[in-house]
Amino acid sequence: MQPTNAATVLAEADGFADGSPSAMSGDNEPAEALGDPKPGHGYAEDAGFDLHELLHALQAKRVGDFSVRLPGGHTGIAGKIADTFNEIVAANQRMAQQLELVGQVVGREGRTRQRVRFSHAHGAWGEMEASVNTLIDDLLWPTTAVTRTITAVAQGDLLQTMPLDVGGRPLQGEFLRSANIVNTMIKQLGVFTSEVTRVAREVGTDGKLGGQAQVREVTGVWKDLTESVNSMANNLTGQVRNIAEVTIAVASGDLSKKITVDVRGEILQLKDAINTMVDQLRSFASEVTRVAREVGTEGKLGGQAIVPGVAGTWKDLTDSVNAMCGNLTAQVRNIAQVTTAVARGDLSRKITV
Repeated sequence: MQPTNAATVLAEADGFADGSPSAMSGDNEPAEALGDPKPGHGYAEDAGFDLHELLHALQAKRVGDFSVRLPGGHTGIAGKIADTFNEIVAANQRMAQQLELVGQVVGREGRTRQRVRFSHAHGAWGEMEASVNTLIDDLLWPTTAVTRTITAVAQGDLLQTMPLDVGGRPLQGEFLRSANIVNTMIKQLGVFTSEVTRVAREVGTDGKLGGQAQVREVTGVWKDLTESVNSMANNLTGQVRNIAEVTIAVASGDLSKKITVDVRGEILQLKDAINTMVDQLRSFASEVTRVAREVGTEGKLGGQAIVPGVAGTWKDLTDSVNAMCGNLTAQVRNIAQVTTAVARGDLSRKITV
């Protein structure tokens, strides 16, 4: 076989020599970098194997094919070259497998304790292993911190926040942005719950009507929730104040007022009950006043209070007033009959009521 110049073969690898002899040695004399074959003594003969095999293996490695190996069985420098090359390819293969494994286990299966373990953990290999594992740690830290923080929020603890530094190093880029977003969310939740609790306590426990939740810079659902709480508090304030106004008026003898707020459900039932009570009180008072005026002032006997739809105490009061009027009418009329008879000289009559 015709000996092949090593510089020419490696130049053909197109990636290791970039197609130019200068890439092998940094000058225009590549033969010096590899050792110029002496006359009559080719490199292939010295190496003990065909350099085309080496070229094929190098090209396969360049495109990520780690299945190719140099044949064994060589001695001397050829054996060392083959063994060293095969060890490098095997190490690269294991490294690729480790990276693929970590990507699958950590990235897809969520088992975050997995780390890469290169067989050659010294020199640049060790630095690469440390760099990859540090990258995994740095990428997983925000997930761990967010999980811890969100778990605390789910348990009602709004005091937990995401730290803005890791091991004394401040967060940067998307990590900082994510931490700020989570912390802003927790802050808004804290303000929201605090304001809602305050309004609920003031209105429901302390009886301080008119309170409103003040939550600034909220949007979306938080804004809707805040507005709903404020609307509830405002409606309740209007309803209670209107009911209080009417009941105070009734207690003061003013039966002209009625509940006018727009309400629904059980509050509507309460509104109807109070307004019905006011109507019955007004009707009762009006009828009693009429009967009293007719009997006591105008002398019109026989009048009766007519209060439809009353029951209970109101019916008893109405019946009592009517009984009083009936008795008074009978008594006065009986007395009038006797006195009229006496005036006519008829002394046979007596008061019998």
